[in-house]
Amino acid sequence: MALHRTARALKSDPAARVLLTTFSEPLARHLQTKLGVLLAQDRGAASRATVASFEAVAAELYELAFALRPRLARPEQIEAALAGAAAETGLAGFSQRFLDIEWQQVVDPRRVNSAEAYAVVPRLGRKTRLGARQREALWPVFERARARLEGQGLMTLPMLFNTLADYFEGRKDKPFSHVVVDEAQDLGVAELRLMRAIAPVEGADRLFFAGDLGQRIFQQPFSWRELGVDLRGRSSTLKVNYRTSQQIREAADALLPASVRDVDGEEADRRDTISAFEGPSPEVRLASSLEQEQAWVAAFIREALEKGLAPEQIGLFVRSPHELQRARAAAAIAGVEVIEISGDRTEAEGRISIGVMHLAKGLEFRWVSVMACDDDVLPAPERVDAVIDQADLDDVYETERHLLYVACTRARDRLLLSGLAPGSEFLEDLRPGV
Repeated sequence: MALHRTARALKSDPAARVLLTTFSEPLARHLQTKLGVLLAQDRGAASRATVASFEAVAAELYELAFALRPRLARPEQIEAALAGAAAETGLAGFSQRFLDIEWQQVVDPRRVNSAEAYAVVPRLGRKTRLGARQREALWPVFERARARLEGQGLMTLPMLFNTLADYFEGRKDKPFSHVVVDEAQDLGVAELRLMRAIAPVEGADRLFFAGDLGQRIFQQPFSWRELGVDLRGRSSTLKVNYRTSQQIREAADALLPASVRDVDGEEADRRDTISAFEGPSPEVRLASSLEQEQAWVAAFIREALEKGLAPEQIGLFVRSPHELQRARAAAAIAGVEVIEISGDRTEAEGRISIGVMHLAKGLEFRWVSVMACDDDVLPAPERVDAVIDQADLDDVYETERHLLYVACTRARDRLLLSGLAPGSEFLEDLRPGV
């Protein structure tokens, strides 16, 4: 939808300057390639499109607005700033992980800049309740952490997005005539503010979002209406799936609730969705050894190639970088080269793609193998063990299910899920449809 909306805007208005943006560089490059195909007969229209990730387009706009490149803080620098500030203030009773998440999900994206603001800021998605005294004790830590980063000339991504939103909100001249966002379910508070600020104030189709609530894996839910983006009566749900076979879609849908609702009441109901084509049911195989699993996946790859698929039409996904070697080993047994999906990924021609589930979003392959679905890999044990409040455990499990859903739905025609016995508990949900 996002691609076709972009192409339509460019073709219908010779003066249109369209931004097509999404959450990651691999997906942005994928969209750039597909848009080039759609506009192959109209190079002039293609030249008026900017296709980039949220971070990349923000960095470019910042340089244009302020004549310098933003210096973005690395995660370890942010963590060190928080730890140092906590030590300075003598804060007790809160873990480093709590401080990190509170900063990431509340203080930083919402630009909380005073004790008074922190006392009343909404903490949607945060299950640990905080009383007035607790917020009063925490605020000096966040205030000092921000001062530490600014003192080093550093900014976080939310700081970058919010700075640009402030810059463009009061300007009549906007950098784009249309803004199209793909995978919009993973927009955060600061990203949404920026998208709204760089789009024209008036005009049809000036701001378009395409997304799937079932694939939200990066952001906690929040109210879009609170930020001036009201979707009531202006949204619709596609009921025909053209990307994934009926059998794969039905099996993957078993991982999620039949209906998913956001904070503003917008609902995505999967019960009436159908696929435009059918195919074989997904296969779940649990091995007694790594070697057995790798042999199965190697045979899966060979079968795909024997049926005429090009290597770049095959994808192997795992939960985390720790399991990537299992995918590499399977590909080596099959005698094919691999390319790892990353921010620096080049074209995969002649190679199969391997990657972690987080980077699978938006990508498409005809055959997909989801490997290493072990009981001590999925859900990620380090995330489960790090839960501070029992109420947070549900969020961890929900996100892990969404990750597996994303990986499974990258497959168009064939899907193989494998792991070491007894396998992830999530595989039991898939079995009724397999």
